[in-house]
Amino acid sequence: MPANRKPAYLEDFAPSRGTRAPRARFSSDAPSLDLNGTWRFRLLPRAEAGTDGFEAPGFDDSAWCDLPVPAHWQMHGHGSPAYTNISYPFPIDPPHVPDANPTGDHRRDFDLPKEWPRGPAVLRFDGVDSCFRAWFNGTELGFSTGSRLAAEFDVGHLLRPGRNTLAVRVHQWSAASYLEDQDMWWLSGIFRDVTLLARPSDGIDGLAVHAAYDHATGTGTLRVDAQGAPDALVSVPELGLVDAAAGVEHEVGAVEPWSAEVPRLYDAEVRAPGERVRARIGFRTVEVSGGLLRVNGRPLLLRGVNRHEWHPDHGRAVPRETMREDVLLMKRHNVNAVRTSHYPPHPDFLDLCDELGLWVVDECDLETHGFEEVGWRRNPSDDPRWRDAYLDRIRRTVERDRNHPSVILWSLGNEAGTGENLEAMAEWTREHDPSRPVHYEGDRDSAYVDVYSRMYAPHDEVDAIGGREEEEAADPAVDAHRRGLPFILCEYGHAMGTGPGGLEEYQRLFERHDRCQGGFVWEWIDHGIRRREPDGTEWFAYGGDFGEVLHDGNFVADGLLLPDRVPSPGLTAYAKTVEPVRVAPHPGAGTVSVTNTWDFRDTSGLAFVWRVEGEGSLLGEGVLDVPVIAPGATADVPLPALPEPSGETWLTVSVRLADDRPWAPAGHELAWGQARVGALGAGPAAPAPAPAPAAAGGGGAPYAAGDGTVRIGPGLLDAETGALLSVGGLSVDTPTVDLWRAPTDNDVAPHGISVAAWWRGAGLDRLTSRLVSTGREDGVFVVRSRLAPAAREIGMRVVHRWSTDGERLFLTVEAEAEGEWPCPLPRFGVHMAVPSSLGGVEWFGRGPGEAYRDVSQAARVGRFSTTVDGLQTPYLRPQENGNRMDARWLVLRAGDGGGLRVEGDPVFDFTARRWDTAALDAADHPHELVPGDRIHLHLDQAHHGVGTASCGPGTLPGHRLEAGRHRIRLGFAPVG
Repeated sequence: MPANRKPAYLEDFAPSRGTRAPRARFSSDAPSLDLNGTWRFRLLPRAEAGTDGFEAPGFDDSAWCDLPVPAHWQMHGHGSPAYTNISYPFPIDPPHVPDANPTGDHRRDFDLPKEWPRGPAVLRFDGVDSCFRAWFNGTELGFSTGSRLAAEFDVGHLLRPGRNTLAVRVHQWSAASYLEDQDMWWLSGIFRDVTLLARPSDGIDGLAVHAAYDHATGTGTLRVDAQGAPDALVSVPELGLVDAAAGVEHEVGAVEPWSAEVPRLYDAEVRAPGERVRARIGFRTVEVSGGLLRVNGRPLLLRGVNRHEWHPDHGRAVPRETMREDVLLMKRHNVNAVRTSHYPPHPDFLDLCDELGLWVVDECDLETHGFEEVGWRRNPSDDPRWRDAYLDRIRRTVERDRNHPSVILWSLGNEAGTGENLEAMAEWTREHDPSRPVHYEGDRDSAYVDVYSRMYAPHDEVDAIGGREEEEAADPAVDAHRRGLPFILCEYGHAMGTGPGGLEEYQRLFERHDRCQGGFVWEWIDHGIRRREPDGTEWFAYGGDFGEVLHDGNFVADGLLLPDRVPSPGLTAYAKTVEPVRVAPHPGAGTVSVTNTWDFRDTSGLAFVWRVEGEGSLLGEGVLDVPVIAPGATADVPLPALPEPSGETWLTVSVRLADDRPWAPAGHELAWGQARVGALGAGPAAPAPAPAPAAAGGGGAPYAAGDGTVRIGPGLLDAETGALLSVGGLSVDTPTVDLWRAPTDNDVAPHGISVAAWWRGAGLDRLTSRLVSTGREDGVFVVRSRLAPAAREIGMRVVHRWSTDGERLFLTVEAEAEGEWPCPLPRFGVHMAVPSSLGGVEWFGRGPGEAYRDVSQAARVGRFSTTVDGLQTPYLRPQENGNRMDARWLVLRAGDGGGLRVEGDPVFDFTARRWDTAALDAADHPHELVPGDRIHLHLDQAHHGVGTASCGPGTLPGHRLEAGRHRIRLGFAPVG
């Protein structure tokens, strides 16, 4: 056999050889040895059938390098990461893979503890991508595929006292790679734990916990199957169950059920002659009945996220503390469910979901999406040669994770088309674990699943599905089956860049229709890879940044968290949308309406704090006396006597934790509601209408300064061009009408309809202005112009009207579209520039964070302050960001206190940046944006909505900004 011939197992349909039957991971008093740590490593360019003896204990690996395990070798400088969404980065020629196949050889010498018992032992790999072959003390154990699935080998007969050698050869590509096309970085290596486990001959080989709850009686039943230990005994001391027989169903009386809202766990021990096993048990029953998905008899409303495993430095080798951080962030942002897209997570993550409380859709390690690009020809899902591999993957998923009460649905996989192999997986799952329904999105007919699941269905279709009025299936029996199923959006709200918009409208549909039981926003975190420049500048790479020939750019950055786990504005908005308590103050009626939207828990343990602010300054606060409200119920609570309004006055009611919880401290805010007490515009800070010219007095009318300028209150304008030169001596660049924004990912819409392409096609990124006239009209200085793109007939007639009350400079801008506009506007407002020293920002309006018209639910009215730099959101691909909505007034201030005040009549949106829109549009990464010598201030009447067209529906009609007539009125005054 030639030395360079590929090993046969690489292109074998068989999933493994030499591995043990799958089983659950459990905690035992039997000895175990953690084999994580520093291994020796070398990278070969191709896969060869033979070895040079590296598996032998005495092999000299001194020329190799060190590599941590768990790890992906590409994240440590060996080869490069590569990202594709759908496309396979190799020819579609199943089951064959390229000759160029990076192969990593790993070696680990370790000393067996002196007290290690003689007898059986198991070597466990929790995750190796994509195919590996293992040797122990020079003896081959076998091979395994299924990157995100555990594999175990018997090694007790090979153990030696003292020094032992483990050798593992890992291939980047294998036949199994066709089953793992999961919209993520292609990364390789031993990326999860490696453990040696002693297995007592009279111990417990496997554990299956069946803990059901009868919601009608409040009682639980428990059966624990202990494989290999028929005489094992089960104890749950808290329930009075002591040394009960395993394998037998026991009624344990009244129990507190497990739910994501109240994650009650009971500690159990299973004892065999040679081993004690510990388990944490949650009693709950999952079913589909009456056309609804229910847990413990109650329908669920899933407020979920899709979660890939990701860390910007370690890839999918995620540390446990980071997993815990993820769960805590989810809980603190009102997320109650996770879909483990698109593979089973590290089992530690499921332990955390059990402990802290999240519903889990546990997805099998399966996706063949790349076959869609060839019309699904030769798709493994319908090829009998792949049947064993499909069944192996679902078997390993179910057997590993079946003891987790958080897991309520088994998902067969993702975007793998249709076929008999998927149906066989569903049948196997129902036979071996009938306690959970089966999910799979890819078959629209839903013939072999228990929930109707869709991705990115637009709002009107979700509305129709909610009423069971969706499009009919060809087969009446199939149609009747699907209409009888609960509906879940397994992916929606594509969180790529700025956005996503439309979440509020989706949530209202979920609440309107019982059948619509929520969904999972795509996705949890941006998969950016941390990079550092020689000067220390840190940034995050995406597809194409590693020289990939084939890649999908920043489509890998579509999360609610930025790569460093800083919550994006989209996550803040989602937390508000799915808040578990809805608060609606009615100060005119003297009440506040409080609705408990939880499915299981009441509102005990919550504090309701009211606060009244006038122009953002505190006028009074206190605690409301709110009765305990049952799940789904509403109470109208009387308000106390509120302070007298002072200017524009707002009442805010905040719902907070009264005590510490395992996932958040006392005082953590769950929800809030606001209502205006004083009228908008009633306060002294709001700009007054410009006085009539005849009554202006005190410098109210414009006058020529004699040097080619016009003085209007604190403003100085060029008499010929009408350009604003300064305000109160502060040099500014004149406000010009601006229609363009740096397109967001949702504007670009790589997998949807691109409104940005329409905008560029209409020339909105290259507008030019033609001055028509300047001069006094009825005592007001008026500048008339026409704004239009080159090579197009469309345009806008624009009028600037300048006036003053003596202290403030007022600008009214009116615009009217001419011609047949083929698209909505990106924005309407004015752009001006001010000195770079004005870096302090304070405003009264909505905040504190970024908001756009369809992503504004988390912005409350108040007085806020930050810096120009603090206004920016550093999305991985620079784009329109940082907008603050409905400002009544804004102050940009220098360090010496001087600056510029802008007032609205009544409100305006604003952004402020140290670079212009053209630079923002041109940059590929945030660190490429270079601050200039001016701050670019955008003052907008409105923006076009954001939508979620990067992968989903575009901007809803109510959030479109159509060309037509527009008007914005602003006041300017110097500060200090």
